[in-house]
Amino acid sequence: MVEVMDMAHELTPGEMSVRSGVAVSALHFYEREGLIASRRTTGNQRRYSRDTLRRVAFIRMSQRLGIPLSRIRDALSTLPSDRVPTSKDWARLSAGWRQDIDDRIVHLQRLRDNLTGCIGCGCLSLKVCALANPGDALAGQGPGAVRL
Repeated sequence: MVEVMDMAHELTPGEMSVRSGVAVSALHFYEREGLIASRRTTGNQRRYSRDTLRRVAFIRMSQRLGIPLSRIRDALSTLPSDRVPTSKDWARLSAGWRQDIDDRIVHLQRLRDNLTGCIGCGCLSLKVCALANPGDALAGQGPGAVRL
């Protein structure tokens, strides 16, 4: 009887997709990458526990912030595996992102402030670029906007 009760609280990949706003293929990808887990029914169909919705929401938010999947995986691995994570667990995990987010904010503000003067080689205008980067001298320092 307990197994029937547990199954009632599980979501199919389609249900998880609708509830989370993530394509089924993305859920399968997250699972292959070790970010989420599912169990298999006797018919070999995936079933996700409802608490996986919070993990998927965390993954999506982290990706929007530009955090690499490897860092997301590391963070998720700190959550308990023997129980549903509590709000304290999630708060502890998200506190670890604070410095990362602050660093990204500084970088994005710098990019925003220099956007009119620095894209790719260092400017938006070939006229200015010829003055600020004659002969593409900055190319020797590596790809991208090296002056940021």
